[in-house]
Amino acid sequence: MTENDEPAFAPQGIDLERPNAARIYDWFLGGDANWAIDREFGEKALKAVPHGKLNAHVNREFLGRAVTYAVRHGVTQFLDLGSGVPTVGNVHQVADRLDPDSRCVYVDNEPVAVAHSRILLEENGDASRHAVLNADMRDVERVWTEAFETGVLDPAKPIGLLMVAVLHFVSPEDGGEAAVERYRALLPPGSLLIMSHGTTDGVPPEHLVQLESVHEQYKQSSTPVTLRSRAEFTALFGDFALVDPGVVWLPQWRLDEAESEATAEVAHNPPASFMLGGVARKG
Repeated sequence: MTENDEPAFAPQGIDLERPNAARIYDWFLGGDANWAIDREFGEKALKAVPHGKLNAHVNREFLGRAVTYAVRHGVTQFLDLGSGVPTVGNVHQVADRLDPDSRCVYVDNEPVAVAHSRILLEENGDASRHAVLNADMRDVERVWTEAFETGVLDPAKPIGLLMVAVLHFVSPEDGGEAAVERYRALLPPGSLLIMSHGTTDGVPPEHLVQLESVHEQYKQSSTPVTLRSRAEFTALFGDFALVDPGVVWLPQWRLDEAESEATAEVAHNPPASFMLGGVARKG
């Protein structure tokens, strides 16, 4: 897609008056499900944080490593909340490489993300093992009920619940902590909670100004950001047992699980990723 091109369709309900995090993230990753307003926002963000696109790929690689870890340790069905616009390295693509019977339900409240997910799954998915819902992750009971109504997930088996780079768009005042707590309670024993989150906590001074500038910029979008501290993010795992090495910068999380080309570029300075991540198991 050229700079002046737009996606071929605009799903009903899409907000084209303000940039949106899912579409901006898609642009960072090299996707084409974004509009000029999203690209303009992304270009401005890159002026503040030149390695912003790299960090988006670092987060995507964390997702891949976490899903790989989950499948290798017996968790083969996934519920991906705030899944965003599909691009290379989706949950079901990673999981299917390791277990062709793996299952995944994607959930997002952005119409573009949902529409493109449906196209992707129609072309390359399996309707008996993959599904997508248009829902707000804060509506926990609805999400949980409809996810199982798809017939994709088995309620008797552990689930890999993903909230990757989404909770910093859901503040405590908007019900972020309450939603995570409810999901933790609903998960079957043996399930894994997989999360990543932006933070200023421990970010080097030379990068802190950059991050705070982008933080302010997101306030003008349809998806403002709340940057939790390390302690606040860690608390979201509740009493689940953290998988080694615990809550760490994304470039520090189990690089042996899968190839991490982008991550290797920031491995010498992990806080420059601006993102913490972790995986925890429900006993």
